Amino acid sequence: MVNCKENNKPLLIARTTTVNALEMDSGERRLNELGYKQELRREMSLLKIFGITFSTMAVFIGTPLYGASILYAGPGSMIWGWVVVTFFTWFIGIAMAEICSSFPTAGSLYFWSAQLAGPIWGPFASWCCAWLEIIGLISGIGAQAYPGSQVLQIIILLCTGTNKGGGYFAPPWVFLCIYIVHIIIWAVLNIFALKVIAFLDIISIWWQVIGCLVVTIMLPVVAPQTQSASYVFTHFETSPELSGISSTPYAVILSLLLTQYSLLGYDTAAHLTEETKGADITGPLAILSSIGVVTFFGAGYYLALTFSIQDLNYLYDPTNETAGALIPAQIFYDVFQGRFQNPGGAIAFLIIIWGSFFFCGLSITTSAARVVYALSRDAGIPFSSIWRQVHPKHKVPKNAVWLCAAIAIVMGLPILKVNVVFTAIISICSVGWFGSYAVPIFARLVMDEKNFQPGPFYLGRSRRPICLVAFLWICYTCAAFVLPTYYPIKWDNFNYAPIALGIVLTLIMLWWVLDARKWFKGPVRNINLET
Repeated sequence: MVNCKENNKPLLIARTTTVNALEMDSGERRLNELGYKQELRREMSLLKIFGITFSTMAVFIGTPLYGASILYAGPGSMIWGWVVVTFFTWFIGIAMAEICSSFPTAGSLYFWSAQLAGPIWGPFASWCCAWLEIIGLISGIGAQAYPGSQVLQIIILLCTGTNKGGGYFAPPWVFLCIYIVHIIIWAVLNIFALKVIAFLDIISIWWQVIGCLVVTIMLPVVAPQTQSASYVFTHFETSPELSGISSTPYAVILSLLLTQYSLLGYDTAAHLTEETKGADITGPLAILSSIGVVTFFGAGYYLALTFSIQDLNYLYDPTNETAGALIPAQIFYDVFQGRFQNPGGAIAFLIIIWGSFFFCGLSITTSAARVVYALSRDAGIPFSSIWRQVHPKHKVPKNAVWLCAAIAIVMGLPILKVNVVFTAIISICSVGWFGSYAVPIFARLVMDEKNFQPGPFYLGRSRRPICLVAFLWICYTCAAFVLPTYYPIKWDNFNYAPIALGIVLTLIMLWWVLDARKWFKGPVRNINLET
């Protein structure tokens, strides 16, 4: 009888293992196959991961760049530039969706790079991608805290009497405090309230969709006068007297930066795949659906702004009601003041936009911390044992959250002395973020297809042309973001992003050559499938 039970024991274990495997989530099963155990709480649905991804992209994210975009080459360049950039963005999104379906891990881009580049080049590709991604995401936190503070600054100004009526315009030190408070709030929420974040991101979807519809529909309806369709769609005009740029092709390139920056962040879904149900399917769906929704609503928003311009030259006047600090804010003011002799509607619209930046910054903080956590888990960051610690109760990478927040705060300190901080931050963010996209996409382009294990979303033979177009567009985008944005170049308008990026990337590459290449082997398995 004893022997019978003992003989049956392996059969029972095998049967239990089979049942558990069948019940295991497909994303968790694939994660185990890739060599990682499930440590984060897997509870997000497609709607929740879409909400966070959609919040990271944010419909209103390009608001601070709108004025410069119109200034460089006129509304026609900006509007048709949206169409052109959207077209090429789909190539990037589709290429990333295929890779995400195959590798649903929190490390996402840098893990993809290691797997796709092979055993020889994998560690180096992973190293480059990881640090580009970290640079892009952490600076992305600052890139949302700054405009969020800027919008809040204008709200306070309008509520206290406008620039012409003795309103309060926050000085640099107050602005910096507002900037820091934004980041601290995002960090605290990310440590103690993952469920609250998921709930807020659901609210963010409706906030941005409803808010965008309200702004898009009401703004031209309320406007005392609207611009003609020919002006909006066909008017091209450079403004060398204000921007210093007389070259039309150069001006057009700069005018596209608004759209390129607006259509960024769809990889957020990939960073959260270890916390998502059925991530090998929901991850790609969240990536593509976010691009589609932001493309549609973003186009409507910028069209509404352009149709509602009352006096183009007055928008750039530093003595106007909003101190020339945020061009869309002045458009809102002109519309509601002109129609109702009251700025209340403008303040309401600005609150909608501020909420968008708040939700976006919250989501980017979530995403940045996951990448730092994932790289720390693979011993790719100094003091990795600290940054990979997970909160015992809330199951979130708490130390990684605070590290990201601290660096983002430090990046904002030049606000006290320099006027071009935002230009530099978004340039660093965009180059790092887009650059991290390029590494796995290029690796996927050149790899031998027999070495790729496809997921449910698979491109087949079309992957080479799609990846090629995506890679070339990324290279162009990164180059565009390090160009000077004003001439003649002076200390108060100099885009110092190329210098900052050059120093940081040089140090990272020196670290690789002198030390890291000896011990960094890319993603490290933390589960043994054979046991």
